[in-house]
Amino acid sequence: MISQHTVLGAATILYVLLFFLHALYFALRKDRVMAAMWYVLYAAFAVHSAGIALRWAESYRLGIGHAPLSNYYESLIFFSWSISLLLVTMRKRLSYPVITFIATALSLFLIAYASLSPSVQKGIQPLIPALQSNWLHVHVITCFLAYAAFVISFVAGGLYFIRSKGIVPSGEILEEINYRSIIIGFFMLSSGILTGAVWAHYAWGSYWSWDPKETWSLITWIVYALFLHARFVRGWKGRRMAALSVIGFACVIMTYFGVNFFLSGLHSYAT
Repeated sequence: MISQHTVLGAATILYVLLFFLHALYFALRKDRVMAAMWYVLYAAFAVHSAGIALRWAESYRLGIGHAPLSNYYESLIFFSWSISLLLVTMRKRLSYPVITFIATALSLFLIAYASLSPSVQKGIQPLIPALQSNWLHVHVITCFLAYAAFVISFVAGGLYFIRSKGIVPSGEILEEINYRSIIIGFFMLSSGILTGAVWAHYAWGSYWSWDPKETWSLITWIVYALFLHARFVRGWKGRRMAALSVIGFACVIMTYFGVNFFLSGLHSYAT
């Protein structure tokens, strides 16, 4: 039987192919190259999904039996998958080569780092007591869908500062993508924080303990809440909104990577 590592490796190769197809498009500017890119993206997403499903099934064969969402390796794989999910489901709004290029390159980085880094433990391990809850699925899925949406908003916000005719979409399009991505991400992050609080009460007896990851999640939530407030109430647009989306994503990076590597707390199991 094909192993989940083999399938995820095939997904990584497809993401590499996506990288080169984008490079070919920027060199030739041929629409058929982008059409091929979307077919490859669909294939990468399908293979990636199959790899996650196989890892899930393998955990049951080992007698462990849990969704592949519990450790650092699995979170990297799922983060990468979440970005691809948004690209596939939002194709009509995100069909701009420079956006799909950066987003799929980030997906490639995450899955390649998970697969190739010797510091990332790839084995399937039993869940520690704190993770043995159905809240695990809802909390982790909503948080990573939020992170993926914030990736898109970061790309749109960053491109706003380097607009170039013929490559980067107009400022109005970038603002709309930025705004809609943050709407999705903010709703998902709010759900993730709420379900995380319920889960924390179940696991540790307290809804909130000011753990570093909890604190940085709250900081991230506040930044994106300020973004929405500034747009709805103050009518901000342009560079200030793009800057807020970049700052917000810096908080996402700190929440996900920074806390794991530089701070310790109740979420240290993620590494």
